Amino acid sequence: MSERRIAVYTGSFDPITNGHIDIIRRASRLFDEVIVTLATNVAKQPLFDTEERLEMISSAVKDQANVRVDTNEGLLTVDYARERGAQIVIRGLRALTDFEFEFEMAMMNSHLYPDIETVFLMTSAKWFYVSSSRLREIVRFGGDVSAFVPKQVEAQLRAKLGGGD
Repeated sequence: MSERRIAVYTGSFDPITNGHIDIIRRASRLFDEVIVTLATNVAKQPLFDTEERLEMISSAVKDQANVRVDTNEGLLTVDYARERGAQIVIRGLRALTDFEFEFEMAMMNSHLYPDIETVFLMTSAKWFYVSSSRLREIVRFGGDVSAFVPKQVEAQLRAKLGGGD
């Protein structure tokens, strides 16, 4: 029997967007299990606390049988992946600037643990320009983000940021 292919998809997901969900769905077709991992990014001050983001992520992926949601506080992604028996780290790419950062990270991860592969998934064209920070800004100024996030996420953005209604 072959080994189960377990992948980790890590992010701050502040909030989760349809672009993230697209990457998760596509990854779930490629791997036996995908662990969507809410990680602490020390360079960012999140809008939503950990519990709020976990709830939004869980709600967004509830229809994906081979996807589970977890948190990672204090471990490098590759250490977290090893602890969970994962062989793959998934990274989503939108633009060339994403690639440069992600490529450097993948090379460092490969140096640390050559047995863990990084798999890059290009974002679908319709989500290419969507980012959590951009969506937060749009909501702050009363714009409509309903095409870019699940309804529940949009409601939570509006509750936190106001911005018309």
